[in-house]
Amino acid sequence: MPTVEITDANFEEEVIKSDIPVLIDFWAVWCGPCKAIAPVVEEIATEYSGKVKVGKLDIDNNQAVSVKYGIRSIPTLLIFKEGKIVDQIVGAVPKSQIIAKLDPHVKETVS
Repeated sequence: MPTVEITDANFEEEVIKSDIPVLIDFWAVWCGPCKAIAPVVEEIATEYSGKVKVGKLDIDNNQAVSVKYGIRSIPTLLIFKEGKIVDQIVGAVPKSQIIAKLDPHVKETVS
């Protein structure tokens, strides 16, 4: 499942009311490190499809959410569970670091 575009308008529906954890990538088109981390965020979206919703929020076009959560530097990744922030990552970090913060919040599905 590809990433979902998160906006000020759909934030409540897509993130706060989500029944699975949500990883949001706060980014902007002019941000170099954001471009560097984008492929990793896409990979996580695919690998965690159905277990985690992965969204991208353009801070230039969606300032209300960015201000509400105090986003000061980008990229910032926020992990939401049951409508609340449970973890955050600031900066372009390796995939392993994102996975390490994400995994504790993902329910293992019993096959």
